[in-house]
Formats: sequence, C-alpha cells, structure tokens
Amino acid sequence: MVSKKIQVWLPLLFAIVMAVGMIIGYQLRAKTTGGDSFLHINNTSPLQEAVDLIKSKYVDNVDMDSLEGPAINGLLDHLDPHSIYIPVDELQGVNEDLQGNFQGIGVEFQIIKDTVNVMNVIPDGPSFKAGVQIGDKIIAVDDSINLTGKTVTTDIVRDRLRGKGGSKVLVSVLRGSNIQKINITRGIIPLNSLDAAYMIDSTTGYIKLNKFAETTYQEFMAAMEKLQKHNMKQLVLDLRDNGGGIMQQAVYIADEFLNDDKLIVYTQGVHSQRQEYRCSKDGVFETGKLVVLVDETTASASEILAGALQDWDRATIIGRRTFGKGLVQQQFNLSDGSALRLTIARYYTPLGRNIQKPYDKGREQYDDELMNRYHDGELVTSDSSKHTGKAYKTPAGHLVYGGGGITPDVFVPFDTSSQPKSVIELFARGTVRNFVYNYYIANRSQLQQYKTPKQLHNNFHLGNNEWNELKNFAVRDSIKVADINDSSKDFVLRQMENLLARQMWRSEGYFELSNTDDPMIKKALDVLR
Repeated sequence: MVSKKIQVWLPLLFAIVMAVGMIIGYQLRAKTTGGDSFLHINNTSPLQEAVDLIKSKYVDNVDMDSLEGPAINGLLDHLDPHSIYIPVDELQGVNEDLQGNFQGIGVEFQIIKDTVNVMNVIPDGPSFKAGVQIGDKIIAVDDSINLTGKTVTTDIVRDRLRGKGGSKVLVSVLRGSNIQKINITRGIIPLNSLDAAYMIDSTTGYIKLNKFAETTYQEFMAAMEKLQKHNMKQLVLDLRDNGGGIMQQAVYIADEFLNDDKLIVYTQGVHSQRQEYRCSKDGVFETGKLVVLVDETTASASEILAGALQDWDRATIIGRRTFGKGLVQQQFNLSDGSALRLTIARYYTPLGRNIQKPYDKGREQYDDELMNRYHDGELVTSDSSKHTGKAYKTPAGHLVYGGGGITPDVFVPFDTSSQPKSVIELFARGTVRNFVYNYYIANRSQLQQYKTPKQLHNNFHLGNNEWNELKNFAVRDSIKVADINDSSKDFVLRQMENLLARQMWRSEGYFELSNTDDPMIKKALDVLR
C-alpha cells in the first residue's frame, strides 16, 4: 500500500524539486556580474545585448536616446526606402497630417519683417468667431510672451498658438495703429485633403486631392455632391503632387467609380497573407467620363487609385509616369513615444501589377531617380519612357506595365521653360507672396467687389503699375528684376494673380485661376470632348 502511494506521489515530488531548483538557479544567475554566457540560452538578439551592455557596463553615463535613434535608422537603411523611424518630437505632426486635423486657433500666418501677420482666418474657426481679421499682426500671447523680433520663428509661434481644444489663449494683435486683446478658445482645425472642387464648364467638374488622410473620403463625397448639384456629367480628378497616405481612403474613392464587386487592390507580404479590397456598394459616379491627372510626384495611395481605374479601363490617365511606390507601411508605436513605420506588404493593382520602382542600388540612387528622369528626357518626351516591368492587358486590350509607376495613357510633357535667377529668388524668398498680401490689404475694399475667382479672372488684371511696385518692393530683399524680359514679367504677373486669388479664396481660388492656362487641364478637356 505504501509502495503504491510512493509511486503516485514520486513524479509530482520530482517536478516540485525541479521547479524550485530552476527558480533558485535563475535568481543566482541574476545576481552574478561576470557576464559569462556559457550555457546561457535566451532569445535576445546581439543588438539588444549590445544596448544592454552599454547601459550596464559603459564607463560613462550615456544618453541612450541619442544612440537608439541612429541605431534604428542604421537598421532601416538596409531595408526599403519607405520604412522610417519617427522620433517623439516629430510624431505629433506626422499623425496630425494623416488625421486631417490639429488643435489650435485657426489662422494662417507669415512672419514678415520680424512680425507675425495673419494671412488668412479659417472660416467659422476659433479665431474667426473671436473676431481676428486678415491683416492683424500678432504681437503677444497671454500678455507675457512677446512674438516680435528677429528671434521669433514659425515653430515658436506655432507652439504658442496651438494647444488642447477647449483651452483659452489671450492674443494681442496690432490692427492699424491700435492694439487689441482677443480671447480665443482653441478648437479642432481641419487639415484639408481637398484643395479645390468646382465646375470648369457647364458639364465638367474638377477635384484636386493633395493627400489621403482619415477625412479624405468624407471631403471627396461632399465635393461630389456639390458638383452633381451643378449637373456634372464628366470629371477631372487631379492627383498631381499627391504623395499618398491612407490606403483605405483610396479604396473608398475607387469604389465610387467602379461597379459590381471589382477588385480594387490587394496586398501581400512574407508575413502578411493576401488581402483583397473590392467594391462593396453602388458608386456615385460609375458611368460618367473620367480623367485622372498624374505626374512624377503622384505616389502610393494615389497610384492605387489611378492603377485600379486604369486596369478596369474606367478612366483616361493623363500626365507623366508616377513616382512608383508599391509598398504598404504600418505604424508601430514604441515604448518611448516614438514610432516605426514599417513596410509589411506590397500592393498590387487588379491585374497583378506591383508598380514599386527598384531600390536595390541604395537609397541615394533611389532618391535621385526623379532627377535622373529629368536628365534622361523622360519628363519631356514620352518616347524616352522605358518599360522595364512585365506587360499586362486590360479588359479592353490596352497594355499596361508594372515595375515602376503608372504610365499615363496620354502624355503631357514637363514645362522646361526656365526663368532667370532673379525671378526664381522672388518666389523662393517669399517676396511675391508678401507683396501680394500687402497689395490685398491695401486694396481690399476694391477687390471685395469680385465674388468668385471667375469674376476676378475675367475683370481684373495686374499691369505696369503693380509691376513697378513689385520692383521697388523686391529691392528690400536685394532682388533686382528691372532687366528681365517680357515673357518672365508676364509669368510673374500671372502668378501674382493666382496668389491673389489664393489670398481671397484660399486654395480653391488659386487652382481655379491657375488651371485656366494649365497644359494638363487643357489636354484633359480635349480628351473629354
């Protein structure tokens, strides 16, 4: 009987003794400082071991933050060009851009002659409601913080004016010769993805998207509703200079143009199973004529949208070959508040195209690729565009290619007309922008008779008087433009009118005027006729 009990309890006894021995052994090891790794088995990488040794053994105190950032970047340098490390002090700005909003007072400002000038006030925003006006000069915050002088920077002003929604800030502004103190309750300020949405003519709508953020689809649908109320029958969708953003937003928009359950895009990686994104509902514009404008800076989510519409023969793609980013990133937050945006998959158009351009020759050559296109003549001549990727055939029989961007159906060359150095400096130093702002403030009562950009375009033009004023204004920035030719002079005056429209109606006014002589817009209208 005793023997049977021993047989029952003996295995359990051995297990208890072994567990206690392991615990004691682990505690003894933790107290040792010899660093002998003999018979030491764990899953720690050599990199983590090196970091731990520096923390525990190095002769001096070390700011580990100063080491870990460069170390992470060193790792990422051996991956693709779009896996990036985002430091703590940059993360908020990056997230705000994708969220499509931030918290602040709702003004656009510019530092001119060491003074913060209010260039624009966001309609119905906190500053608008508090009574801040275009032309006000912000000279102090909360009475104690001076915002004038050579030491004031854009970052300092932004830090003082932004803050948690619902919090209050007292702003001192100089209006004319009077100082006014205005209490402003901060709120949520939109960072719009949509620059413009208007009717080019009686049947043709135009939408310009600058990115794909969390609010992009919502903004797009509001624009479509507005344009369709004006009897829009055909659409120009402008994705030039759109570097992408959130893929799902591009999928939602593609769904509004494609019917049935058509495949829009799919993603796949070594550690990511294939995931398909298909049409899931009736779209608001499945049959009208559609043109998409692209250029060499159109990338990522923009290419997903353009690629899906091209693969299904739904739109005519006009412009120049797109950037060529076919990689999907996911953002992972790190313990210190920074983040890692890591490539986890490739995306493929409905026909199976991955349009990621090669990056196997290093980041420097990857970064120089767009400049090489210019030097090789690709941006000027469509025949110089070399297809290195696999060819695919659309349902209508058109050939499209992978391996390096979306090649447009209709090519429009890059404008290679050059301007003299003095004209370039006018724009690079902000001289033209500041002149237009001052001109608007001085002539506001006259300009306010024009209610739309179209009215301004048809009835108002800058001439010799304004040109002479600009020449004198530019001398303050040590820029001389008296000797430039008539062609350059006309170019500057046109840009001044475009910037004046922006001053009056923000980005939509700018694009409505600048599009009137845009070669790609003209080509789009030819295709739609």
